[in-house]
Amino acid sequence: MPPFVPGPRCGSPADAALADAAPADEAPAAQAEPDEQRIRRRLERLIGIAATEGNTLLPLRNGDEIFPAMLESIRSAERTIDMMTYVYWRGDIARRFAAALCERAKAGVRVRLLLDGIGCHPIEHDLLDDMSESGVTVAWFRKPLLLSPFKQNHRCHRKVLVVDETVAYTGGVGIAEEWCGDARNEHEWRDTHVQVRGPAVDGIAAAFAQGWAECHDELFDDRDRFTPHESAGDAVVQVVRGSASIGWQDMQTLMRVVLESAQHRVRLATAYFAPDDYFTELLGSTARRGVEVDILLPGPHADKRVSLLAGRQHYDRLLADGVRVWEYQPTMMHAKILTMDGIVSLVGSTNFNRRSMDHDEEIMLAVIDRELTATLDGHFEKDFAVSERIAPGRWRRRSHLHRAKELSVTPIRRFL
Repeated sequence: MPPFVPGPRCGSPADAALADAAPADEAPAAQAEPDEQRIRRRLERLIGIAATEGNTLLPLRNGDEIFPAMLESIRSAERTIDMMTYVYWRGDIARRFAAALCERAKAGVRVRLLLDGIGCHPIEHDLLDDMSESGVTVAWFRKPLLLSPFKQNHRCHRKVLVVDETVAYTGGVGIAEEWCGDARNEHEWRDTHVQVRGPAVDGIAAAFAQGWAECHDELFDDRDRFTPHESAGDAVVQVVRGSASIGWQDMQTLMRVVLESAQHRVRLATAYFAPDDYFTELLGSTARRGVEVDILLPGPHADKRVSLLAGRQHYDRLLADGVRVWEYQPTMMHAKILTMDGIVSLVGSTNFNRRSMDHDEEIMLAVIDRELTATLDGHFEKDFAVSERIAPGRWRRRSHLHRAKELSVTPIRRFL
């Protein structure tokens, strides 16, 4: 039987071949290397979301860069602060964020905080009391006891901060001690966030508004000015929101378009790697047609052993296709980044697993900007230098016990 080759899925937005995004009379050779305009049109047409021009993005690597920038924006807020997160836990950084939000609320700034009902459960209750008493409006996304079992499995995994409608942040970072530092040891997680200015801020704000509308009666007030954005840079940004639903989602289409458009190189970093057979094969087929594919995953300090085992089930198949797999050694690798051909970067909250692409509310920025992509590729080089590359021969000789552990998580892989 010939090997399965990914093709259009029934009912997906990509049922028309990706090549349809180019003119019908364009020769295949002319389609071989999509430039910025061609990949932009593919993304816009196949996902149905317009990209915006005139943006600037500042990549922030690890807590030592991320938290000071976010706190500075919060402390300088004059009108509005909208923040949503899947993780708000404990420790000094949690208290610092609460104090900054409280101070701005007391100063008359409208402060709204949306917390996931499961992910933020460990938050200290005295922080919630302090924020409420200071005028911060706190809402919970889908508290478990108030929902049907079906909805409880669909979480808000987005991490968003929008200040004064002019600056926004998103990426993989939660508000907890685990993200502090600079990935120097196992207690300082490795992650990436981006600061965004320009029209793309509206798309990030919409990701907050979508969750807030489900949890609170008041969607906006007179402190929202809805003023146009001035050009802040040269980056083209498409803001893609994944929403918990049944069937093919925009996040899956985004990943598919970028992987199928790649001609030279794809680099993927993800905290939790448990794709379905379709996306496993898509990664493999991308490598088989000559694209360099590198996947950077957590190693010995993975915070969820079950997710690590679920991902390792795919190593044999990927390695056989020529995909290079790396496991990050210093600490937990929590970033969610993909770069393609030095042109496109994906940055946001989405992991390359069934949970992110099938079940959770997510946000991903598709950025067409060579400068940002070069910076993130530089980060990859630094991360590879402290990672262990999985050797195909050695991996095939792993123990039967190791293989049994991998197989043991198969029944729950779709929920990871």
